[in-house]
Formats: sequence, C-alpha cells, structure tokens
Amino acid sequence: MSMIAAFYGGKSILITGATGFMGKVLMEKLFRTSPDLKVIYILVRTKAGQTTQQRVFQILNSKLFEKVKEVCPNVHEKIRAIYADLNQNDFAISKEDMQELLSCTNIIFHCAATVRFDDPLRHAVQLNVTATQQLLLMASQMPKLEAFIHISTAFSNCNLKHIDEVIYPCPVEPKKIIDSMEWLDDAIIDEITPKLIGDRPNTYTYTKALGEMVVQQESGNLNIAIIRPSIVGATWQEPFPGWVDNLNGPSGLIIAAGKGFLRSIRATPMAVADLIPVDTVVNLTLAVGWYTAVHRPKSTLIYHCTSGNFNPCNWGKMGFQVLATFEKVPFERAFRRPNADFTTNTITSQYWNAVSHRAPAIIYDFYLRLTGRKPRMTKLMNRLLRTVSMLEYFVNRSWEWSTYNTEMLMSELSPEDQRVFNFDVRQLNWLEYIENYVLGVKKYLLKEDMAGIPEAKQHLRRLRNIHYLFNTALFLIAWRLLIARSQMARNVWFFILRMMIFYLRR
Repeated sequence: MSMIAAFYGGKSILITGATGFMGKVLMEKLFRTSPDLKVIYILVRTKAGQTTQQRVFQILNSKLFEKVKEVCPNVHEKIRAIYADLNQNDFAISKEDMQELLSCTNIIFHCAATVRFDDPLRHAVQLNVTATQQLLLMASQMPKLEAFIHISTAFSNCNLKHIDEVIYPCPVEPKKIIDSMEWLDDAIIDEITPKLIGDRPNTYTYTKALGEMVVQQESGNLNIAIIRPSIVGATWQEPFPGWVDNLNGPSGLIIAAGKGFLRSIRATPMAVADLIPVDTVVNLTLAVGWYTAVHRPKSTLIYHCTSGNFNPCNWGKMGFQVLATFEKVPFERAFRRPNADFTTNTITSQYWNAVSHRAPAIIYDFYLRLTGRKPRMTKLMNRLLRTVSMLEYFVNRSWEWSTYNTEMLMSELSPEDQRVFNFDVRQLNWLEYIENYVLGVKKYLLKEDMAGIPEAKQHLRRLRNIHYLFNTALFLIAWRLLIARSQMARNVWFFILRMMIFYLRR
C-alpha cells in the first residue's frame, strides 16, 4: 500500500486557493487516493452571486471529480467550506470557524496567490506576501499542525540564469514593503514599482520572491517546505489526460491561435518551454507534505518542479505540435459569421508584426460599424497583444534549476508511491502530451463538440485563404509604392518580367 496515501488518512487538511486550477486537482487527488481522510477545509469567498456552498457544489459536479465520486461517494460531506477573504485582516474568518481551524488542522497547503503578471503592486503584495504572513501566524497557533507546504514559482528568481534550491534575498525587506503599502497612495506605488522589482519582469515574480522570504523569516518552529513549479499546464495522466479549466500559461495562446486571432508570437525556438503538468505538481506536493511531516527536516527544503533538467522541450517543437493538432482537430470558428477572422491560426517563432494583426481587426470593426453592430475585434486584439507582450520575457529565455531535493525525495519513495504519486517527468512524451493539451482546451475549457470538426476544418481553410490574400495585397501595395519611388526597383521589376516572358515563350 502507498505510504503517502495512508499518511493522509484521518487527517484534517487546510487548502488555500482550492477553487483555483491547482487547488482543484490537489483536492481531487487527495480524495481519490485517501478517501478516508477526515476533512478538507477550503477558504472560499462568494463570487458572482454564488454562496460558498454553491461554489463547492459547482466544483464537485465538474468532470474532474467523476472518479472521486466512485471511491468516495460522501465527498461532499468531507469538504468544509469556510468563508474567507485574503484581502482582509485575519481573512475575515468568523471566530467559530477560526477556532475550528486552529484546533483541528494537521496539514496546510498554501496554494492561493494572484498569478496575474500585470497586477498592481499593492494587490500583488496583499495576496502573495501579506496573506502568506497572516497564514503563517495562524499556523503557529495550531497545536496539531504537522506540515506547512507553500507553493511558490520557479520564476520567483527569474532574474538569475541558474537557480538553486535556496531562498534568495530581495533588496528591500518584505516587512518594509508590507508596511509601505498601508500608507503610500496608488500613484506613488505605481511610480516606485519599476525600481522595486528591478530586473524582474513583473509584480508577480517579485511578490512571490518576497513571499518566500516571509516564509523563511517567520516560519518559527513550523515544519515548512516550499515548492517551485514552472509553467503549470493541463493534466498529463490524472484523473485523465488534458484536463484544464483556466486561461493561464499556454492555454490562452492555444485558444487565441485555434480561434484564428493569433498568427505569430516572438519567441526563441530553441528556448526551453519549461512546462509542467498540473498533476505532476500535485503528486510532488503530496509527497513533500508526507516527507516534511514524517521526516521533519532540520531546515526549510525547497523543491523545484520543472521539466527542463530532466526532459526538455523547446518552444519551436511545442509550436509545431500544436499546429499539427490543429490540422487534425481544429477549433470551431471564433465568430458565427463567415470571414469573421482575418488572421490564421499558427504559432511560429517569427518576429511579431503588429500590422498583420491590428490592421485586419480595424478592417473588421469598420465592417461591423457599417452593418450597425458594436465593434469588438480591435479591443480583443489589443488585449491579446498585451498578454503576448507579457509572455515574451518567458518564451525567449531558458533557465537552469537545480533539483537535488526533488531527486532526493524521488529516491525516498517506495515503488508503489513512485507509481501512485509519479512526478518523474522523464517519462513524459511531449508530442502526446501537447496533443492531449490542445484537445483538452477544446473539450474541457471551450466545451466544443468534437462532432463539429468538419465545419471547423472548413473554417480553418477559409481563414488561411483570407490570410494569404491579405498578405499578397500588402506585398503588392508595398511593391507598387517602392517601384514608384525607386528607379532601381523599376529596373529589377522589368528584368523579372522580361525573364518570365522569355521562359514562357520557350
């Protein structure tokens, strides 16, 4: 029997960020492998008019939890949803709920964070730094707590080329940053943000680094471990291949390309696309929780959950496989009217050409105005361009992460645990994984019917023809302007025509 699965039996577990992508997969795996666990506490806030219970009901009724209901029919009784708001002091948890958490919790998995790259610094500090500090304070008051597992990111130190399994200091102490957010106004914070984040690309990576420092400084006598996953993608194997439910990481790019909005992205083809399946991260997380609680390491261990060291895949290879999958199973059209899109659906390593993306959007919006409808394509394209711009930092660089602790943990597992909680990415077949990823985006995220594939293929051909015609028109216009202004260009043009006539007459 799996030692890790047995360890979580009878445990009371607190998960922050349980309604997020990784949090859902973490809950699913826990219930499926340790159905006799006592309870999972999840911190939930109301959203879109839904109560905490309604949000839990929605999660449990998703495709992800189908297998769980077979092995744990009473799963709904084992989830204890507690209202909380990580933007508030003490998370706005009621006194009764707080007392229950403090007296009963055995394991904490801290997954909650804002993952938006363009979040204002104040908001990113609150969720990624201050909330971590407050949760550590709660943990220090839990007499039954055995392990505190903090989920960070492999890119928290992306300003470095080689990253070891250590916590790197930031120039400004986290406590000073937290205090300053309380009295500085937004205008001043926005002004000093570039100076604070330095050579990091955004507030997300900066505040995740600060969060790690908080864990180091305020861990006290707690048994703590930090996990640093790289780009988290769709499931590899469990509970089934290709499950995904958010637009983060490559998912948004796959949709934009599949729907015909995105033609190219500026990327370095040979740069390592350090993608890691979400179920791999979850398996490592649960193994780390077991090891931290049972073996009680003398210091806080950091585990890199990355693929580049063991099984690298570059962006060029990934892009070609995405395209190959589109050819077999294209996405449904973005708009129901013919010729709604003016771009094709390729992800390439060509340099970004803003004209080839914005010009068709402007033309289409002009058409919408003529027909009395609200223009929307330009706004959508601008949002897409901003997103792609924020991702360019990561698709044009490669990093080296040391993985000594991750490899050590792998060697500590029994053969059964290595099978049930597999986080060995050397076994991952990238071509198969990427195909399942694209299919998962289509099926689980966009909820498209596979029966619509023939129509989608016709739409794909239509988009491709529009793209060729548009580029041909741009070339002819540019060439005509060049000929009108340059004698040399005219001479070249007449020479080409003479050669064509010469060979046609032969």
